[in-house]
Amino acid sequence: MAENLPDHEFNQALAAIESEAISANEKVDLLVQIAVGLQQRPKSIQQLHNAVTLYDKALTLCSEQDTLLQGRTRARNGTALQAIPEAGTEYLFKAQTEFEKALPVLSEAGSVEEVAEVEMNLGLVLQSLAAFNAVPITEAIAAYQRALKVFTREAYATEYAILHNNLATAFLSIPMSDERAKMREALAVQSFQEALKVVNLIDQPTEYAMLQNNLGNALQYVSSSHAVENNLRALDAYDEALKVRTAKDSPYEYANTLCNKANCLRNLPDDLNNPEEGNRDRLCEARTFYREACVIFEQYGDMPKVNMITETLSELEAEIGTGLSGSRTGKGFGESRI
Repeated sequence: MAENLPDHEFNQALAAIESEAISANEKVDLLVQIAVGLQQRPKSIQQLHNAVTLYDKALTLCSEQDTLLQGRTRARNGTALQAIPEAGTEYLFKAQTEFEKALPVLSEAGSVEEVAEVEMNLGLVLQSLAAFNAVPITEAIAAYQRALKVFTREAYATEYAILHNNLATAFLSIPMSDERAKMREALAVQSFQEALKVVNLIDQPTEYAMLQNNLGNALQYVSSSHAVENNLRALDAYDEALKVRTAKDSPYEYANTLCNKANCLRNLPDDLNNPEEGNRDRLCEARTFYREACVIFEQYGDMPKVNMITETLSELEAEIGTGLSGSRTGKGFGESRI
């Protein structure tokens, strides 16, 4: 497939491995170097396929004795396979295989950081496969937890934040139908909070906003006897996200957070000390947010969200008429990865 749409660097690499002027190890290094470049700056999906082809050719040139080089090449190949967009699971399974082959080799001859990076990438692949019900989500959680033994908050802040964000979304993806559901919800909230200890508004605004949005969702939908307190904390988190997400600079993400905030407002009384008086003012504020978000989603052609909000607005008009709302869970719009 890769040869169908030639790329200059790709063809250059293929020509180089035919040369007798360089050694096998030098050919492997060249192939991997060009593959990494294609993978890091892909101008098309084809370049990701080209990178995989180069990694595969590099593996055929690796000597049987150079197991560490094989392991590192497989780890890189896994990340290229993982990045190829698809509707199914073919490349995800191939990536899983490469990571699982790389792990024992790197564990024996590589660094602990290399092993942890592979575990983190394996967790991402397993989490994606779990969405297809192809593997248990607990396998992804286990991989993330193994990576966290190395990627600590003090030494590897970026990786620490990524792992905790992904852990939290993994916990929340498990159906809340057993006796351990509340514990998983609490762990998700805790993981988002851990990630926010190393991500801040000034230095990583995009990541900060995503984490605050996701924390708000976790707080809002957690099963707890402190629903009002959690919803107030969720509102604070959404407001933090909206310091970054604006209609001008990031409209789609802004609309997501507006909807999440509107869902939250529906479950809060106007007067916290007198909840029996209803929440008409909160409902009207929520209606304004839903309408604004709906316009943005329509502009982006996201009709499932438009339809969802339209249905919600119909329900909301009836609630505003009475000024009373039952407990609504709504639909949280979160993002799964940093």
